Amino acid sequence: QVQLVESGGGLVQSGGSLRLSCVGSGSISRINTMGWYRQAPGKQRELVAAITRVGSTNYAASAKGRFTISRDNAKNTVYLQMNSLKPEDAAVYYCNANVVVGDRIFGTDYWGKGTLVTVSS
Repeated sequence: QVQLVESGGGLVQSGGSLRLSCVGSGSISRINTMGWYRQAPGKQRELVAAITRVGSTNYAASAKGRFTISRDNAKNTVYLQMNSLKPEDAAVYYCNANVVVGDRIFGTDYWGKGTLVTVSS
């Protein structure tokens, strides 16, 4: 019913930048909070940044000052601008969204399949 598709990952040198995008499609009435998570090999998935529908943001300590999350509600899209990338930022980045489907009242969490970010030192 709902799909989240990420794009924008790739290989970048340490200190470089990438911009991730995630587009939602399907029977979407409204998207509440959207967020980006990441998972490095051997580690648990962790929150990187989240943004509410009205634009309130929350960042992991490791992302503050370097990453910026934003969204376009009309396009059901969330972005993550990542600057000053470090090797420890390398991971699969997943999009998450709390989506209200059809005429339902409450939202359901959906996940994208992820996009790989590799940072060379």
